[in-house]
Amino acid sequence: MVKDLKDEQNQEKEIVNQGVHSYSEGEDYVWPTDERVLKKLEWFKDQKLALMVHWGPCSQLGIVTSWALSDEDAYWSRHQIDWDVTGEEFKKQYFDLNKSFNPVRFQPDKWAEMAKDAGFKYLIFTTKHHDGFCMWDTKYTDYKITGKDCPFSTHKYADICAHLFEAFRRQGIGIAAYFSKADWNVDSYWNEKYARGKYQWRGPSYNPSEEPEEWERFVQFTQNQIKELGTNYGQIDIMWFDAGWVAKRTNQDLRIGEVIDDIRKYQKDMLCVDRTIGGPYENYVTPEQCVPDEPLNVPWESCLTMGMDFAYMYEDVYKTPRQIICTLVDIVAKGGNLALNVSPQPDGRLPEGAINTMKGMGEWLNKFGECIYGTRVCEPYKKDGIAFTQKENERKVYAIYTYPDEKTLSKEEIFIPYTNDFKNIICLNTNLEVEYIKKEKGIIVKLPREEQGISTIAHVFCLNI
Repeated sequence: MVKDLKDEQNQEKEIVNQGVHSYSEGEDYVWPTDERVLKKLEWFKDQKLALMVHWGPCSQLGIVTSWALSDEDAYWSRHQIDWDVTGEEFKKQYFDLNKSFNPVRFQPDKWAEMAKDAGFKYLIFTTKHHDGFCMWDTKYTDYKITGKDCPFSTHKYADICAHLFEAFRRQGIGIAAYFSKADWNVDSYWNEKYARGKYQWRGPSYNPSEEPEEWERFVQFTQNQIKELGTNYGQIDIMWFDAGWVAKRTNQDLRIGEVIDDIRKYQKDMLCVDRTIGGPYENYVTPEQCVPDEPLNVPWESCLTMGMDFAYMYEDVYKTPRQIICTLVDIVAKGGNLALNVSPQPDGRLPEGAINTMKGMGEWLNKFGECIYGTRVCEPYKKDGIAFTQKENERKVYAIYTYPDEKTLSKEEIFIPYTNDFKNIICLNTNLEVEYIKKEKGIIVKLPREEQGISTIAHVFCLNI
């Protein structure tokens, strides 16, 4: 038994990082055949900017969400707090956080209004992370925001998913339900009665091949929860699955396709993102904390954090509006979307630092959003400091020159490496036509006098074709 466990642990090391920060290769992508799903993918490509929200009881600790529960991940996930307790004591303290989670300053409509003003077009919300705590009124576990042990259960907004989704829909913002396929709270996934004992990793406590009845119990539990979200919580535009190590290739097959096909009887155009898995139920790929160097030939979305981590940190440092806009421009020029994560405070408010960055983003996008939303890739994508996007139906090409910091001032002229024909060039900073000189390898644009020698995030030009 000890030898078998060691062999199993060696196998785990090979898959322990799968589905965490990697993303599927283009050759693993399978284009949908349903015209409604294909049309929804075009909607997805139009949105460009998502507000991703990781939130749950662990925000009270200000450490990474869920990961410190995994003994296999303790070496990197438990360093943030000097716990003078054993691993087992820590797990109990963590799992008991639901008993003190009481975000009474949660205002879903205020969140939604701020998100709209900031330019976000869809929400990705953690309905359940790996720790198993459910932010909706599920009937399949008591470890939930509406459970009797949670003081917030009697609040008018107790079913956080329901109220949050409704508030964001009222602002015209799409809904993506993040759902962890791993659940470290339910005993059909983690259970110390098996050979692993109290020492746990990211996967189940047992080999699903050796305990098929136990695994099937977990499959049914998981499918029931997914269907609950997909049929009882209004229009879900995207079902977004995390925990890529829970997969057929690792002997952890949840048969996701079964439940998604069932939900699509009601949500006929819903996208499914079974991330890092590939195949017909990963409708777009999701690089995490990175941006591809080149455009991908499949739909994609980079998940990045506004602060230092996906979880709430008490002393977090937030990226500036300039940093976010420059990253967004880079991603959109390569054909992707940006899912920007903000983690709420344990009391239910969004952090002030995040709000300030969101306001700055909104100011820029309110003026220059036409070069971002609804655009598609345009060769040469990004060259000589210029990012390109286009709207083919409107016969417009956008050239975006970003400045890396406040100290870099604009010059009199900007070179745009674009050699195709066009009618004229409008500087969106002034909404005025600009003078230009055509060269063999591009265009030299002369900035309006009031735009020379200033500090700005970007200069944006619209070339009417």
